[in-house]
Amino acid sequence: MKRSEINRLMQEALDFFDLHQFKLPPWGYYPPEKWKALGSEADEIRENMLGWDITDFGSGDFYNCGLLLFTLRNGNYHDPANKKTYAEKIMIVREGQMTPMHYHDLKMEDIINRGGGNLCIQLYLSDENGGLSDKPGVVSIDGIEHQFKPGETVTLTPGESIALVHRLYHKFWAEKGKGMVLVGEVSQVNDDKTDNLFYEKCGRFPEIEEDEPPLHLLCSEYK
Repeated sequence: MKRSEINRLMQEALDFFDLHQFKLPPWGYYPPEKWKALGSEADEIRENMLGWDITDFGSGDFYNCGLLLFTLRNGNYHDPANKKTYAEKIMIVREGQMTPMHYHDLKMEDIINRGGGNLCIQLYLSDENGGLSDKPGVVSIDGIEHQFKPGETVTLTPGESIALVHRLYHKFWAEKGKGMVLVGEVSQVNDDKTDNLFYEKCGRFPEIEEDEPPLHLLCSEYK
């Protein structure tokens, strides 16, 4: 991805957050120069990869296969002193923009439609070999059990949420013709380096072509 594209997506995201009256923490607006001046007092942000996260999953086509996220809070599986057992993200999903099929071994999460259009989520159980199971499953949608067939797509309207348990395959996109979706995620501790198990191999973080200075740093760039 070009840095100019990432910068533009960040600015569009800030406008969309404002539209829905969603505010980031103060450090979400810091320029790169501010991060250079911060010392160990900001290590929780750096070590737990809080902040901006924009990816095209290695597709080279963000608008068809990509996602914009901002991690607001997170713990750390690898820190013995860590006491934070939860994480929270805010995301923007565009019409027809796919997040590839994947599951998590360590993280259970609630995905919440916070506003905008409809969010579509396709579901599969995983089999004993990490493949797509041909068996039906049960998922909780706002506390109500919902039985799903293999590959069934669940549509969440604004205000609805779904609980995704460990090893439950899912991919999602915003329904075409309904507009972008503001998506919340509340979960157990998040580890984006090792706990995204994609059905088909893809890249989690983008390769960046530096064609202009960064507006804000991505969570993978603090160091």
